[in-house]
Amino acid sequence: MRIDKYLWCVRYYKTRSIATQAIQKGHVTVNGQQAKASRDVFPGDKVTVRRDQINYILSVLDIPANRVGPKLVDMYRKDETPAEAFAHLELLKLSKEHYRAKGTGRPTKKDRRELDDYTGEDEWPDADELLADD
Repeated sequence: MRIDKYLWCVRYYKTRSIATQAIQKGHVTVNGQQAKASRDVFPGDKVTVRRDQINYILSVLDIPANRVGPKLVDMYRKDETPAEAFAHLELLKLSKEHYRAKGTGRPTKKDRRELDDYTGEDEWPDADELLADD
């Protein structure tokens, strides 16, 4: 079976054309070599797919006759992706949440509260305290 069709059948890509585009961009390797969309895969091959900043490592167990349901995918491939890859993705997501582009305006009320929690400044001074300092 062609590699683009295999990746579509085991539901790594929504359409076969998207799988073909990913292969052409160099996001897919078979047994450590860059693949072309027309390359055949066989049981026992190791396929590496780069998606969402994660390198998924798959072992081909069997070749499906056509696209299979999500519950049956594990009959045709074994996912050997390390857990550290998913942990790294979560860390990237958390770091992007706290990034604020320069020039995007004033912080929102939620941003201010998060900054106060981070810096430990839980309370703003009362008006009486401000006037007493003068």
